[in-house]
Order: sequence, then C-alpha cells, then structure tokens
Amino acid sequence: MAATEPTTTTPPPRPLKIIAGADGFGAALKDTLVAHLRSLNIEVDDLGTSSYYSIAAEVGRRVSSASSADIRGLVACGTGVGVSIFANKFPGVFAATCLSPDDAKNSRSINNCNVLAVSGKSTSEDSGIEILDTWLNTPFKAPCPASGFKPWDEEISCFLDSSLTEMPNIGNINSNVDNESSSDSCAICCLVKDRELNPIEMIPGGSMKIVRESPTSAIVRFKAGSVEPAHHHTFGHDLVVMQGKKSVWNLSKKHRYDLVVGDYLFTPAGDVHRVKYHEDTEFFIKWDGHWDMFFDEDFDTANKAIEEELVKDANL
Repeated sequence: MAATEPTTTTPPPRPLKIIAGADGFGAALKDTLVAHLRSLNIEVDDLGTSSYYSIAAEVGRRVSSASSADIRGLVACGTGVGVSIFANKFPGVFAATCLSPDDAKNSRSINNCNVLAVSGKSTSEDSGIEILDTWLNTPFKAPCPASGFKPWDEEISCFLDSSLTEMPNIGNINSNVDNESSSDSCAICCLVKDRELNPIEMIPGGSMKIVRESPTSAIVRFKAGSVEPAHHHTFGHDLVVMQGKKSVWNLSKKHRYDLVVGDYLFTPAGDVHRVKYHEDTEFFIKWDGHWDMFFDEDFDTANKAIEEELVKDANL
C-alpha cells in the first residue's frame, strides 16, 4: 500500500495587535489576558484602567479607525456588558460579551467579532484564558456550537458574507438613506428629538438640555462662530459630536483636537480648555458628576488667542 502524507490543519491567522483596556472591576482579568497575549508574541497596546465607558469607547475608537482588520480589541468590566455597549458605538466595531468558550466561538464564527468583552466578576483567570484562546483561534464562518459544529449551509454562509459589508453601514449618515431616516435610527438623536434646548446664559450662542442629573448627561448645541473661553470643570467629561465641527484646545495638555461628526473626546477633571465652533454644532456630553463651569479667561482674551492660532495655521 502506498504511503500517504498525514493531513494537517492550518491554524487561522491571529491578530497582529490587540488594544486592551478595563475598568476597576475588570482590571485584574485584563492584566492576566494581556500577559497571555504577550506570551503568544501578539503585540498589545494596553490602555490601562479607567471608567468603563471612557476606556471602552477609546478601545472602540481605535479599533474603528485602524487601517487593518488584524487589529482587534479586548475590554473588561464587572459584567463585560457595559464595555461592549460603549465599544460598539463606533462604526465597524463588533464587540461581544463572552462568558464561555462557546460564546467566543459563536461570536467569531457568526459576527466576525473584533472586540472581545469579558467579565471580571464572573470569569476566572483560567476561564478567561480559555475564552481568549478560543476567540483568537476561531475564524469567521467556522463550525461552532450555533451550527452544531457543522459547516454553515450555503444560504447562511452567503448571509454571513453579506453582513460584513452591511453591518458597518447601519447608522452611517453617508449611506443611501435620507437624513431624517438616519437621525431617526440614532438613539442619541431620538433622545433629543422634539426637545427644547435652553440657552446657556454665560456663553452666547450655546443651548443645552440636561437629560440626566449627576452623573450628568446632556445634549448641547452651539451656533457657528461661538467661543467657549478657557475654563475647567470639577468632573471629567466625555463627548461625541453629532453634527458640525469644533476645535478644542486643552491648555493643560498643550494639545488641540479638531472634532467632526462621530469624533469622541474625553477631558479629565480640572483640565483647562478653550473651544471654537466652526459650524453649527451639536454634541452629546456626559460628566462624571454634576455639571459646573469655572472660567479661566474672558471672551476678548479667548477670541484673540483663537484668532492668532487660526492665522498661524493658515500661514503654515
């Protein structure tokens, strides 16, 4: 009998880089999983520990803006649910909370999950490593518990292939959907729809509607040309731009952020920052505590500083 070559299975390609972060409840598990990833010679950008919404949003933002599908994310909190919700706010991010290896296998096979969310309170270190290894080693459309560990039939396989291009366009304001329908599909836009915003008396051109008190959430609008003089807050805040264009100068960090629709920014408590609105702008903002505002300069000083900065940019 002629000899036959032994059959081999080619392992699926692993991500080239993982961006990781956790809140306090998920920090220990995240650290264990980061160490495991590095033992596998997978590059890790560990963002450390922060509030679950800001750290997960930052991981989601970076995965969303990555130029390669080989860059994925890892987030952890007490349940694994909150971090997955905030990471999923960014286009092209498919975060899934996985409490078992079967969850991990299903999420990769069906959803092409690119951000793994784990529970620091429900998952031991050994279980976390098993979940992570399964997630790393399962390719898209692989046989999984949901398929009875059999290959997907042709109809479902075509559906899964189509989902890769269709899912990132859900909620995309540039898709072939009229603007009114697009805004109706956005949870934040629906939140503010038909609400009357109240003028911000201390800043001309601004209006705000607080939708939750301490920790405070609000929808804020500013007219084009409006300026917020340098100021600071007792609490840090997260914001997401829903419409328009603005520039934020963090004077404490000596850094400028130019923000457009979909951009996210976290400003730590006490950081002094100045803002210029280049267009009619609307954004969602959340403070860690109650809303307050302490001015560090007057409007004349702010306008002069911004004008000098913009003239300098124009001459570059």
